[in-house]
Amino acid sequence: MKTNIRSNWSHAVLVCKKCSKKLEKKGRGFGPDDKRLSAALKRELGAGKGRKAQVGVIEVPCLDICPKGAVVVIDSRRPRDWRIVSPDAPFADEVEPLR
Repeated sequence: MKTNIRSNWSHAVLVCKKCSKKLEKKGRGFGPDDKRLSAALKRELGAGKGRKAQVGVIEVPCLDICPKGAVVVIDSRRPRDWRIVSPDAPFADEVEPLR
């Protein structure tokens, strides 16, 4: 049995699933297609599916911040700096630091 598995990820982006679902229920989304944040990030970052993607975008359970009308995001390269992403902000500006 293998104990190590290799991926092509340069880093991972963790997205709060609970925050995303709340905004989706209110009809607020991200990117040009108004999608959930994780789907919009995958599309914008060219993340693709699985371990062969260049960047991993992963939805995680509640991160216990719960900002009103926004989603919490953690970049694995800077785990001390959590981001709060609002659907009102320009999406390209929010995505650039996560590249």
